[in-house]
Amino acid sequence: MRYLRVAPLFLLALTTVGSAFSADSKVKVGERLDRKGDEIVVCGQLFHTTAPVKLWTDPGGYDAYRTERRFAPVDVASFEKTKNGEITNPNRFGMRKAGLTADQVEKVRGGGWDLPLLQDQVDQFVVHFDVCGTSQKCFEVLHDQRGLSVQFMLDLDGTIYQTLDLKERAWHATKANDRSIGIEIANVGTFQDPTVGLAGRWYARGADGKTHLVIKDPKLVPTLKPGEVLSPIRDEVITGVIQGQKYSQYDLTPQQYDSLTKLTATLCTVFPKIKCDYPRDAQGELIPGKLPDADYNKYQGVLGHFHVQQNKNDPGPAFQWDRVISGARKLMAD
Repeated sequence: MRYLRVAPLFLLALTTVGSAFSADSKVKVGERLDRKGDEIVVCGQLFHTTAPVKLWTDPGGYDAYRTERRFAPVDVASFEKTKNGEITNPNRFGMRKAGLTADQVEKVRGGGWDLPLLQDQVDQFVVHFDVCGTSQKCFEVLHDQRGLSVQFMLDLDGTIYQTLDLKERAWHATKANDRSIGIEIANVGTFQDPTVGLAGRWYARGADGKTHLVIKDPKLVPTLKPGEVLSPIRDEVITGVIQGQKYSQYDLTPQQYDSLTKLTATLCTVFPKIKCDYPRDAQGELIPGKLPDADYNKYQGVLGHFHVQQNKNDPGPAFQWDRVISGARKLMAD
């Protein structure tokens, strides 16, 4: 009798679902649904950013779910043939478990994250520079060499690469991993002398007197338009103090700031616990170093890697926090 009572409800549900789809004459069986190319994935759902995005499922994307090395010869790329002191696990990511009950862990361990539960867990967006200079090299170092991961990479031309669904716990910022989303920005980072070493190989003055990026192999930035020249948004080297030490750095490109601002606005909208702000002191100025543990534990918002760890200085002294946060707030208000 119990099944007889349930059966009509089940049939009604099937009829209702079927009629809802058939009522829309524009939807056809087997019809392809195109992405616009600006979406990120959160719990399997697509959210627009209005910035160029390549997913791990796209041609030319970077897939952190893979267990083999991406840039090694295919016959020696498997985990079994490449595991070493740093790569000890076929996965380069884990599950967000901190703060979950035993029942919730059982629910999500099969991929059963729902958006409200994830929104309750994620409250930080951690910004890094990658030191590698390009997103392609960054993925090679993180995935192939170090067994690490990050949810997003931001290339020199403003292309955002998403490597994992945001439900995954990427390995990018130690104690922040369970509660955060991370992004590695293509930038060679900080230095002492901008005329020699790494910085001297990546930046040069052009005939127009402006500073330009030197990209010797265009294949390192696959989405770069033929003949396109990229430049930091400010020509001069920026010097500042982080963790009590003086560092110099070339700024990001305008394209990077544009995409990062849009992504920040998107994440702060999708994840309400990520406040659209950065760590400030009593005067409202950027805190240029690691947050004390008590302050860090309660902090919700956008922050740098140097706010999480004492031995880090990324995203560096050139990073324009107000440009990103003010721009994101305007997008959210609009």
